[in-house]
Amino acid sequence: MLLYSRGSENDVLGHEDLKNGLFEALRKLGQKTKVLALPPDFTRFHSHAGELTRYAWEYYGEKLTDILPAIGTHFPMTSQEISEMFGEIPQSLFREHNWRSDLVKLGEVPGEYLYEVSAGKVDYPWPAQVNSLIAEGGFDLILSIGQVVPHEVIGMANYNKNVFVGAGGSEGINKSHFLGAVYGMERIMGRADNPVRRVLNYASEHFATHLPVIYVQTVVGRGDDGKLKVRGLYIGDDIECFNLAVELSLKVNFQMLDEELKKVVVYLDPSEFKSTWLGNKSIYRTRMAIADGGELIVLAPGLREFGEDREIDKLIRKYGYLTTPEILDNVQKNEDLKNNLSAAAHLIHGSSEKRFTITYCPGNLTREEIEGVNFNFAALDQMMQKYNPEKLKDGFNLAGGERIYYISNPAIGLWSYRNRFKN
Repeated sequence: MLLYSRGSENDVLGHEDLKNGLFEALRKLGQKTKVLALPPDFTRFHSHAGELTRYAWEYYGEKLTDILPAIGTHFPMTSQEISEMFGEIPQSLFREHNWRSDLVKLGEVPGEYLYEVSAGKVDYPWPAQVNSLIAEGGFDLILSIGQVVPHEVIGMANYNKNVFVGAGGSEGINKSHFLGAVYGMERIMGRADNPVRRVLNYASEHFATHLPVIYVQTVVGRGDDGKLKVRGLYIGDDIECFNLAVELSLKVNFQMLDEELKKVVVYLDPSEFKSTWLGNKSIYRTRMAIADGGELIVLAPGLREFGEDREIDKLIRKYGYLTTPEILDNVQKNEDLKNNLSAAAHLIHGSSEKRFTITYCPGNLTREEIEGVNFNFAALDQMMQKYNPEKLKDGFNLAGGERIYYISNPAIGLWSYRNRFKN
């Protein structure tokens, strides 16, 4: 059931538009007595999910009893991040998702199904795990709030990913990430229908129809003035609102280029990107656009670690970003990597497969640390002078006498050379 739908490439939805659109949808649902909000964390600050969660709190008041940021494997939100993203909502309403415990298994997608949808790449079963608050909290409404945008693991972010991955468990997260990695990012990114999404849809249809989930989906793109603008808002209880958001997101977030890129410079906002776990979006989202023998330079003033989790950080430092065959070999030979398939998937995602070079310019990691995971290193201050983000515009630029392609935020888009993206 579609409750609200508005959006186009030229629409700009302001604060009142978002509030009125959400309120219109919520009125159609009738009275509710206990509501859970399931927004993303601070790494999706630009989704406007914080704003929409505030409006939901304004609408329901004390009936909105819990807010569970869908952090997945990320660090829990700090008090400062909650304040900045969600404003005046009382912090006593916020709950912390522990992706290694406090879980309920709703069911299991059979291994035969995964073997079928992955074209024989994997044959393990997949557990549909969710935070116990979702399954046992007694809510008559769960608002899953977030942004639809191209994604490296699941093709297009959000919809039931917010429930089964963002608020899911370690085994489910590990196995879904690994499924996407071995199937191939280039075969998944920018596609709503893919093996990972099919597995999550199977779980929704077979194990989660009793959950009163309503999806609140935004589409955010960059305007001609370089500023981010909300282009669409879609609200509903099934895949229809997701598909409408996907259609718009591919128009505003997917940059299809007529030439391969020889040199790409990506800037990572220090408030958003503190790890390569997140910062490697600079690799994921540009890899289909970069030419063989090309170069990716990542300006990362906030970079201070590799993983958003201590165990994953340790594994990244141990194995480094290698080619897919090398990582798969390490998975077979090493129990620590075999038992943390999301880390293995991340290592595959972060490799250029030796097709182009990757140079990180970190604010808080050393040359030894960067080169230890098989990236090239360059001094941040020097590269910030050469490629000054304040002087560059998104797209092609001349900097230091050379032609580069600049991206100010890799999280809001996907870039591909036209001939490399095949339907």
